[in-house]
Amino acid sequence: MKIAVSGKGGVGKTFIAAGLAAHFAAAGRRVIAIDADSSPNLALSLGLSADEAARIIPVAENDELIRMKTGTDYSGVFRLSFTVDDIISRYAVRTPSGASLLVMGTVKGMGSGCACPAHSVIRALMRHLVVERDEYVILDMEAGIEHLGRNTAEHVDVLLAVSDANQKSLAVAATICGLAAGSGIRTLGLVANRINDQRQREVFQSYAESRHLPVLGWIPFDEQVADAGMTGGTVDPSASAALAAVAALAKQLEGM
Repeated sequence: MKIAVSGKGGVGKTFIAAGLAAHFAAAGRRVIAIDADSSPNLALSLGLSADEAARIIPVAENDELIRMKTGTDYSGVFRLSFTVDDIISRYAVRTPSGASLLVMGTVKGMGSGCACPAHSVIRALMRHLVVERDEYVILDMEAGIEHLGRNTAEHVDVLLAVSDANQKSLAVAATICGLAAGSGIRTLGLVANRINDQRQREVFQSYAESRHLPVLGWIPFDEQVADAGMTGGTVDPSASAALAAVAALAKQLEGM
C-alpha cells in the first residue's frame, strides 16, 4: 500500500504520516517513510533524536550520489537512465518506530520542474518506491498543492488531505482532493485533525459535505501530542487518543 499525506502547512500531516508508518511497522509490515517536505521533520516524529536527524543527508543534496547516478564525461550532459534501488539499501535510515526513513530534500536551482540531475534522481526514486516496491510506503508530502503539479504523488493508492477546522486549511485540502480527482488514485479524502469539540466537528463535516468529499478519519486534539511538539518529547501510544485514532484510520485503509 502506498499512501500520500498532504495538506496545508501546520495542520499535522507529519504527525499523521508518522503515526501511520509506526502502526504498520508495529503490525509487522515492511515500511518506508518518505519525507518529501521542503522542511523535513519526519525523522523526529519517527523517534530519531535531533542529532540523528541532523546527520541525514537528503537525497537531493547528496552531491556524491547525484554524480554517481547521472554523471558523464561531458560537461553539462548527464545520464537520464540509471538504477535507484540501491539508494534505499544504502541511504534509508532505520528509526525507533520500526519504519525506515528516506529524506528526499529540495532540488535547488533551475526550477522545480527542471530536468536537472537531482530532480531526475528524485523523480526516478519516487516512481521506483511507489510503483515497483512491495513495501508499505508512506509519503509526507510538501505543504500546499505544488507537489501535485510535479506529480510527486503519482500512482499512490491513497491520498489523504489533512486539515483542522480552519477554513483556510479546509480550502487547501479541498483543492488537493480536486486536483487529484482525475489522477486515478483509488482512494482520496479528508482527514480531520486536532478536532477539539463538537462545534469543530460540525464545521468540518459541513464543509466536507458541501464539497462532496469523504472524511476518512477523525483525529481528536490530544494534549500529549501538543506537549510533545513543544518539548520535543515522545508520545506514549498507549495513552494517546490521537494515535489510537490514527491506528483506526490505518486499519480502515487496509480494509478498503
